[in-house]
Amino acid sequence: MSSTELRPLVPDVARLPLTPREARSLRDSVVANVEKVLVGKQEAVIRSLVAIAAKGHLLLEDVPGVGKSSLAHALARSFGLPLSRIQFTSDLLPSDVLGVSTWDAEARRFVFRKGPIFQHVVLADELNRTPPRTQSALLEAMAERQVSLDGETRPLPDPFFVIATLNPQEQQGTYPLPESQLDRFLLRLTLGYPDADSERKLLVARRLEDPVSTLGAVASLADVLRLQAAARDVRLDESVADYVLSIANATRRDPRFSLGASTRGALALAAAARAHALLMGRGFVLPEDVKALAVPVLAHRVVVSGRDDGAAGAAEVIEDLLHSLPVPE
Repeated sequence: MSSTELRPLVPDVARLPLTPREARSLRDSVVANVEKVLVGKQEAVIRSLVAIAAKGHLLLEDVPGVGKSSLAHALARSFGLPLSRIQFTSDLLPSDVLGVSTWDAEARRFVFRKGPIFQHVVLADELNRTPPRTQSALLEAMAERQVSLDGETRPLPDPFFVIATLNPQEQQGTYPLPESQLDRFLLRLTLGYPDADSERKLLVARRLEDPVSTLGAVASLADVLRLQAAARDVRLDESVADYVLSIANATRRDPRFSLGASTRGALALAAAARAHALLMGRGFVLPEDVKALAVPVLAHRVVVSGRDDGAAGAAEVIEDLLHSLPVPE
C-alpha cells in the first residue's frame, strides 16, 4: 500500500479512541505473539512497542545470533505490516536505499524507482557495516519521514518505523555511527543471551522451520495509528517533567560526561515515558516510567569521559545518577 493511499485514512483512524486498558491488552497480545519466536525477552518487546507508540526508531546493538532481526520481523508480522530488509554492506550506495530515477524510453522521461526505504517497517541490518555516506541516507527519512531527491520531496508511509541492528564496534569491518545518526533513534536496546530455561525451550521446540514465518497478525496498521495518537495524549505532570529535566541536567553537569543529554534527548525521554505509561494501562506518567526508560533513551546520546565502551559505559553512569537524584512523589 502506497503512502498516498494511506494518507486519507490517517485522520479518521487516529480519531478513534484507544483507552489505556485497550493499549495494555494490545501490548499483551503482541508480546505473547513475539515470544513464540523470542522466548524470555518480554522487556525488550515492551520497550520496542514503546518506540512504536512514541513514533520513534529502534537501535538493537548486540553480538550476532541473539535474535535482533527476528525481533524486527516478529514485530512487523504481529501488526500485519510489510517490512523491507536492507543489508548494509561496505559497497552499498545511498541510491540502493532511497531509490533512483531511470530513463523510461517509452514515456521519454525519467521515472523515479522507489528504494526499500519506502515501507512501513525498515530493517537496517548491520547498519555500522556501511560507510558514513550511506548511513547518512537515513537521516532525513528518520527525522522528517520524507525523502528529498532530484528536487522533489516524497513522503514516506505512515506509520514509518526503522529498526537498525549493530554489531559491536570492536568487530572487524564496522564504522562508528556519528552522534547525528545515533540521535535519530528513540531507544537503544541489547537483547543479550537468553536464560538457561528459555534457551532450553528453544532447543527442544525449534525445528528446521523458522518460527517467524508462521506468525500471524494479532493487531493492525489502524491499531498502530491509534496507539500513537493515544500516547500523545498521556498526561505528563509538571513534577514529572521536572524529573525528566533533572536527569538531563545531571548529565550536563556531571564531570563524568564530556557530552550530556540535549533538549531533544529530554523530549525523547518524555515521549518514551508517555508511551510506556500507556502500555502499562495508565493515562498519566509516573516517575517509574521515566526511570525505566532513562537508560535506553539517553545512553547512546551522551559521551562518558575516559571510557571507550560507548553506550554500555554510559548506561552504568546514568544508572548511578538515577540512584542519586530525588524522585518526585
